[in-house]
Amino acid sequence: MTKYREIKGTLIQNVSADPPASFEGQVWYNTTSNALKIDNGPEVSAWATGGDLNTGRQQMGGAGTHTAALSIGGNPNPLGPLVESYNGTSWTEVNDLNTGKFRHAATGTQTAALAVGGEPPDGPNQTNTELWNGTNWTEVNNTNFGRRDLTGTGTPAAALIFGGSPDGEFCELWNGTNWTEVNDLTRSYTIDDYMASSGTSTAALGFTGGGAAGTGATESWNGTNWTEVNDLNTARWGAEGGGTQTAAIAFGGGPYNTQLTVTETWNGTNWTEVNDLNTARIEHGGAGNTSSSLAFGNDQGIPTNPAATEEWSISGGIRTITSS
Repeated sequence: MTKYREIKGTLIQNVSADPPASFEGQVWYNTTSNALKIDNGPEVSAWATGGDLNTGRQQMGGAGTHTAALSIGGNPNPLGPLVESYNGTSWTEVNDLNTGKFRHAATGTQTAALAVGGEPPDGPNQTNTELWNGTNWTEVNNTNFGRRDLTGTGTPAAALIFGGSPDGEFCELWNGTNWTEVNDLTRSYTIDDYMASSGTSTAALGFTGGGAAGTGATESWNGTNWTEVNDLNTARWGAEGGGTQTAAIAFGGGPYNTQLTVTETWNGTNWTEVNDLNTARIEHGGAGNTSSSLAFGNDQGIPTNPAATEEWSISGGIRTITSS
């Protein structure tokens, strides 16, 4: 077997921290993180066209990853129960929700997800919660407050929902069985609808939001309280996002009657604008994280394809080969 030393003329270095200025092709072993790493050259990020939804729509929920996602519910009204599954190439219709909805929260994976609250085709704001097991949806215990335009993050065993209308500063925590009201967002309820989110039920981020001009406001949740942190560079509502509390992505959205292609990433302290979406979107679906995300659907009033899907990916940069 050919050895690294025979190819490169040197041994792999053991270091306690990643080199501050590595070069393309350099390999090292980080003894602190117990990881073998490589510099794959300059980091390049971009959005690329993916497979269209079978049925174009807006105001749906999204869950999963860029290669294993769900599009849940949506508007116009007859599409409220509709669910589609993405395999990284194409969308396939799967079993419907029991109760049609749009402007709701969704979180989880392609095989284990929650759809919460929202606006039904006819009737008041929902308290309805449904659980997806990879095949079917089952109604479980309701939220304490009926809301639409809310967001959520976490898993079907431990989820957090917040924002929305009316009284969207309210937050509720799901323990796999029941919803419990927890501490409110710090922001005014007039700008906490149409938010996006990332993270877990104990370490979350809520960003963007309603109002005619939208907002760049960002709040961080530590499992007990919300704290205001640095704003996005571009104010908006109706955006989507994903990731963690310290590494998030926000894409699309806009102020009233405007749709944006703007994409920003969060490093735990600040937001940075990165490469734009190819198609301006608002009130669309999303799934994924900072290194690989999915954007799908669009406002029906925009003169572009409301079924269009885009995939976000990053190549190059420092990558972990193995860890132990």
